[in-house]
Amino acid sequence: MVSDEPEKLFYSISEVAGNLNVNPSLLRFWEKEFPAIRPVTNKKGNRMYTRKEVDIIYRIYDLVKVKGFTLQGARDQLKNKKQVAVITGDPDVKSTLLQIRSFLLELKKEIS
Repeated sequence: MVSDEPEKLFYSISEVAGNLNVNPSLLRFWEKEFPAIRPVTNKKGNRMYTRKEVDIIYRIYDLVKVKGFTLQGARDQLKNKKQVAVITGDPDVKSTLLQIRSFLLELKKEIS
């Protein structure tokens, strides 16, 4: 999501739908089709999406609306992406671990 506003814990269905310029009913439909989208609801029953769910919705939008994938094709792409992420690891975690490793190697040189 490209925005100047600060990061929030939850996003309403109208915010997400408005940013994508789609009807909220499409997002409700995608909730049924994609198990990764499970928004929490408040006491009024309003759907509230986490940042992770919003990112998944944006990915689905890109696959279905922009690239022309079918829903099944989008599901397969999301599944493959998860498998690739598990194999390659999160880039942020990877870079942090590399920084820690280099720090420890420098520390080892100083001790020796």
